[in-house]
Amino acid sequence: MSILKSLKTLTLSLLVGTSLVSGYAVADGPKEQAKPKVLIFDVNETLLDLTSMRTSIGKALGGREDLLPLWFSTMLHHSLVDTVSGSYHDFGQIGVASLLMVAQNNNIDITSEQAKTAIVTPLLTLPPHSDVKEGLAKLKAQGYKLVSLTNSSNKGVKAQFESAGLMSYFDARYSIEDIKIYKPDLRAYEWVLKKLNVAPNEAMMVAAHGWDVAGAKEAGLQTTFIARPGKALYPLAKKPDHVVKDLHELAALLK
Repeated sequence: MSILKSLKTLTLSLLVGTSLVSGYAVADGPKEQAKPKVLIFDVNETLLDLTSMRTSIGKALGGREDLLPLWFSTMLHHSLVDTVSGSYHDFGQIGVASLLMVAQNNNIDITSEQAKTAIVTPLLTLPPHSDVKEGLAKLKAQGYKLVSLTNSSNKGVKAQFESAGLMSYFDARYSIEDIKIYKPDLRAYEWVLKKLNVAPNEAMMVAAHGWDVAGAKEAGLQTTFIARPGKALYPLAKKPDHVVKDLHELAALLK
């Protein structure tokens, strides 16, 4: 009888212990994050459609409209060259220099003035993606604070927002021009969090660039990747909190 009693006690102890461990596992497991207080938007390609620049860039490059993505990625690449080397040129200057590089590498003759003409005016007058205005209106109506964080200059993004009719949707616009450190350097995200006076997990970075959400995620922000056509996540980075096809889907997600 004593042996049976001991076995029963042992079995009961194991069951209780397992329940407690399971309970702790649930309690300490991953929890759903609270909704963010502020949404931080990237601008070019996330809100504004770069497709319209195919004509001007293609004309400058002898009809090679297919080189638009290469030009933009070259511009992003060399903005980080500036940051890691402790140098700084504004995004427009880097854009012109990058177009000259793309032309040279493809045996196309182009002058600095031609490159500037192909970039500056078209870049400042980009149209918003079709979902942007209605999506931003929904998010604003839901009570979210909306701000932008861009690698473009302060003057440049102001001109872009005025041209695209986006000024009224945003509470503030931030440019890395003020600190001369390009995204996705973590210091760029840390800087804007200080300006907003919010903790990293109280803000969400929204971008159509895998490199942008990767940087923001490493800085501790919540992140949403907008899967615009031709855009992909960086497979080696931490996964974003959300992946959506457009701002309508984001608004529904955060409702």
